[in-house]
Amino acid sequence: MEQKVHSSPHRPPSLEEEVEHLDDPFIEANTEEVDLLDMSENHIIPVFVKDNEPLISHSEFINRTIGIAHHVFEGETVVEPQIRVSHPVKGRIPDAKGKPADQLEEHEKTLYYERMAFVIEIPSITQEINGDTLSLTIGGVKPYNLDNLNNRKGSPEHFKIFIGFVNRVCTNLCVWTDGFSETIQVDNPRDLEGKIYDMVESFSYSNLTNQLGKFQNYDLTEDQFAQLVGRSRLYQYLPSQQKKQLPELQLNDSQISTVAKEYYRNDNFGATSNGRINLWDLYNLFTEANKSSYIDTFVDRSVNAYQFTSQIADALEDQTEFWFLN
Repeated sequence: MEQKVHSSPHRPPSLEEEVEHLDDPFIEANTEEVDLLDMSENHIIPVFVKDNEPLISHSEFINRTIGIAHHVFEGETVVEPQIRVSHPVKGRIPDAKGKPADQLEEHEKTLYYERMAFVIEIPSITQEINGDTLSLTIGGVKPYNLDNLNNRKGSPEHFKIFIGFVNRVCTNLCVWTDGFSETIQVDNPRDLEGKIYDMVESFSYSNLTNQLGKFQNYDLTEDQFAQLVGRSRLYQYLPSQQKKQLPELQLNDSQISTVAKEYYRNDNFGATSNGRINLWDLYNLFTEANKSSYIDTFVDRSVNAYQFTSQIADALEDQTEFWFLN
């Protein structure tokens, strides 16, 4: 198959052409979409119990990331963030403490979400792999459930940040370890901004897309795919000591079942008529199935999908033993 992999980012012929925003959600499970204005104006900000000082809000996290995207990628197109939230924490103002819930007026309700994830697409920086257009994407995850709210300001606040690509065919995120910071701890917005900036500026998108492009060079037969699915389901139940000796696979049993189903049904990434599937398509079946993950595990599993597919490619290239295929 002819490769169409660009080693460096390029602009579309005209940046004045209308850019279509990605409508499909990048994550689906147990989440709902909110816009930044609503979040900024209507979501309350949690505070530390001991001094009533606010934590870094979701909207401030997003706005600082937007600012960094405009600064680092000056002159590029930066679209409005897509924001997904889960685990609502509801309350009410003191004046409404005695009202039945069904009689509360909107101004009497309070709300914030315990977990939030967002992506900011930069569609003027693209790559093409196997005919699929990928756009550069920056994002983050804020889980308030990891913060100790029973403390005072200055206690660690937890965030995850990432940069990678989004496949415009299916909104699947392509993130690898060099573009992902596992849970970071900061105690003020400037430190958070600095960590985002350092990660974004040091990210090598050409390295990532070169690695992703190599997935086209390897494929699995139907028998190998069936072996992979079967072993992946067994993997979930192996003794912990044995699991430690094998490549890590974070997708759960339900998600592996989704991969198996989409092998036959997916028009974009399913198997060919002879039952073969290349690793680029397999990787996209993994990242598509990952959309059913909760916010707090979503990015970690996205990175793991890349790592796992890379290990399959290495085993096929070197013709070495790989437990999931043997």
